[in-house]
Amino acid sequence: MKRPKYFQNNSKNSLREKYHLYKGEKLSWLQVTLRLERSIISIILPWVLFCTLYGTLISFLYHLGLPIAFSDSNSILTNAVLSFNIGFTLLLVFRTNTAHDRFWEGRQLWGALVNTSRNLTRGIWIIVKEKTPEDRVEKEAIVRLVTAFAVAMKLHLRSVPLDTELASLMSEKQYLQLQDTNHPPLQIAYWIGDYLQYQHDRNCLNVYQLTTLHNCVDDLVDILGGCERILKTPLPLIYTIKLRQLLLIFCLILPLEIVSLLNWWTGIVMAFVSFTLLSIEQIGSEIEEPFGLDPNDLPLNTICNTISNNVEELIRLASNNVRYY
Repeated sequence: MKRPKYFQNNSKNSLREKYHLYKGEKLSWLQVTLRLERSIISIILPWVLFCTLYGTLISFLYHLGLPIAFSDSNSILTNAVLSFNIGFTLLLVFRTNTAHDRFWEGRQLWGALVNTSRNLTRGIWIIVKEKTPEDRVEKEAIVRLVTAFAVAMKLHLRSVPLDTELASLMSEKQYLQLQDTNHPPLQIAYWIGDYLQYQHDRNCLNVYQLTTLHNCVDDLVDILGGCERILKTPLPLIYTIKLRQLLLIFCLILPLEIVSLLNWWTGIVMAFVSFTLLSIEQIGSEIEEPFGLDPNDLPLNTICNTISNNVEELIRLASNNVRYY
């Protein structure tokens, strides 16, 4: 018997659908969870094991009758530990929020890149006049350079060498020239701007149209600069160092606070607590640099594919002479 539709989990809010929209891959919810957690668990697992063993050791010492529990000490020490816990929590929240702000700003910049690329390619295709058959070929090459700008920007932010993906978007001469430059995205922006100026000199663009299209190229360069600012201005290292110091102190102190209540369960509780806190700290560290290749970084490959698909769709429509009339 076929299940009713209201029993089928096709919601856009499901973890599987969200990951598909984010990364462009269709995986089960278990595969999604394991993939997103893999990079974090491999880093924090040694420290989680250390905290678990340390909590078990404290339970053993308390079982032997040693006066190590804070609950057996004076209230001044207990209040001091409570104040430390509050300060540590606030610093952890600040660290995570700051990392998320950087991540979200990076996503906004790449979203603006998609919109600017669409506006620039549409403007070039509609506004620039074609006087000869060669003009159509040259126009196709230039709008593909808009895609090349996005790909070059992705590789630039990741400090990755130029690859065949970029070579397929331009002539061999341009690709060889690009390999000799220190800043490939800026070189591509220069080519696009130079093409626009050349078309103006040929009277294929008037000065107002030239200004409009040049503004789009300026927006591309501004977006590139915004991403470089995020990349080259990380959160001050002292915050990361101090947070990890306080995190270690917290994990050393907490078993002394809870051992009188939990006894032999202290080690197990420490495993859960340390896993949670270390995961949050590591997530902040990972998304602080949103342009990398980690599973939780921005899906730059998917965004570049979106721009490429938009450009190729525009070329296809123009080749079929699709007009509004």
